Amino acid sequence: MIIRRWGFGIAAVLSVALVGAGAVVPASAAPVQADATIAAAAANGRTPIPTVSGPIPNTVSSHAFGAAEFELIPENLKKVGYLEEEFLVSGTSNVYSWPAPGPAVVKTAGAPYTTRALVRRPAIGQKFSGNVVVEMLNPSNFFDLNIGWAVAHKQIVDNGDAWVGITAKAITIEALKNFDPARYKSLSFANPLPLTDPGNCTTVAADSSRATENGLIWDIYSQVGAWLKSSAASNPLRYGGPETRVKRAYGFGYSQTGGFLVNYINAIHPLVVKSDGKPIYDAYIVAVAGGAFAGAYPMNQCETAPPPNDVRRQFSNVGVPIMRIMSQSDYLFGIGARRPDSDVAPDQYRHYEMAGAGHATPDELYFSAQPADILAAGRNVPPMNCNEGPRSRFPSSIFFDAALRNLDLWVQNGIAPPRAQPILVRDGAPVLDAFGNVQGGLRSPYLDVPTSTWIGTSTGASFCFIAGHEVPFSQSAIDALYPNHAKYANQVRDDVRKLKTEGFLTGYDARQLHREAARANVP
Repeated sequence: MIIRRWGFGIAAVLSVALVGAGAVVPASAAPVQADATIAAAAANGRTPIPTVSGPIPNTVSSHAFGAAEFELIPENLKKVGYLEEEFLVSGTSNVYSWPAPGPAVVKTAGAPYTTRALVRRPAIGQKFSGNVVVEMLNPSNFFDLNIGWAVAHKQIVDNGDAWVGITAKAITIEALKNFDPARYKSLSFANPLPLTDPGNCTTVAADSSRATENGLIWDIYSQVGAWLKSSAASNPLRYGGPETRVKRAYGFGYSQTGGFLVNYINAIHPLVVKSDGKPIYDAYIVAVAGGAFAGAYPMNQCETAPPPNDVRRQFSNVGVPIMRIMSQSDYLFGIGARRPDSDVAPDQYRHYEMAGAGHATPDELYFSAQPADILAAGRNVPPMNCNEGPRSRFPSSIFFDAALRNLDLWVQNGIAPPRAQPILVRDGAPVLDAFGNVQGGLRSPYLDVPTSTWIGTSTGASFCFIAGHEVPFSQSAIDALYPNHAKYANQVRDDVRKLKTEGFLTGYDARQLHREAARANVP
């Protein structure tokens, strides 16, 4: 009998490389060898710097899975002054156990791994902020989803940040090998324990295998962050100079990998601080993962996840700023994650709930691999439509753009982010306004100056139950609310101005909302 211990459950759904001139190396090139930076880290007991190969060239017959030019809606990164590179990252990782609150303990030491890192960074000559957003790519559809880039790329590019996506689970390595066996031949999350070892459990999750070990990701995440902050010759964020130009690394996870971040923050982050004397990640955004909804995962594939009410799913005194951001699709499942905000170190924390926003958005598919590549990887293409119609078009990116901007201000300048009340709940149900929309939460003109009712859940295949949809108002209702277009546009303008002043919207998103209202056929 197969037991779903690690499985995806209700986690999230769901010449092309644009590499810099002279930066590409042959695919057959040997990994960059250990240099003084790597040796020094090992000698001092700090987080090891992994061995890195690349960037791997893109050719007519081979390109990175999820590459910008091969997304469902292709992106021209060069147009915004960015380039994209893919690297293979190798090292050894401990497998951990997490039997009780507090740091994890080593279960099996020194398991070899190879994963890949997709890097998007400002091109040479462009502004680089010194920030890198490091995302464990979401594996819930059994292939890599670039969700962090999807929901926050406007802020990343506007600020001149780098973004790095890491393949984080064995099931997605399988998809990559299906997609391009030669390019991804060396990728491995191999279980260090043979099948005959009593420690290799006989039951694993439906999306896992006894031959692999999902628990390798924890040290991988540390080591990739350490690599990007190091002056190793292989680090692309040195920009050809003698030292890394990274000043701050921000951890990001969405849904399933948001739950991975819960494990990492509470079980591994303290170990890193102890060994390195400081954290690798300077702050975290834990997206749509909390409480009973993707709020934690098994530390290794033989353990069960901490139960929904376990203290290990909550944050307290981590030592760096944390933002947890839930959606309208999942906040009730994750209501156990609610806790008071705090501005005082070491317990800097914000809890946000996005009123109107769906969990499984169209953006996570627009900005990930195109359907032909998903099929080539041996996976099903997630549906854009549910029984009620298209996935909700609600732009949760407006909240993530502002969150990343505010997180950076918090880390760099000590400017505490604005606080927002959670979505209002009474007797276990949301409190709705006269239009059927939730009250409270992060606000926007979509609910403050409404033309639709926004629903967080839908019915249908795949992850429709957390996709959500909108129900447009009738024309008579629109006419009664907004007797002319100017009245509607002015109300949107006033709402946007208020939210921008309070810090809940970036300037560029505010301008986009103004333009959208000006073009809207209302009434």
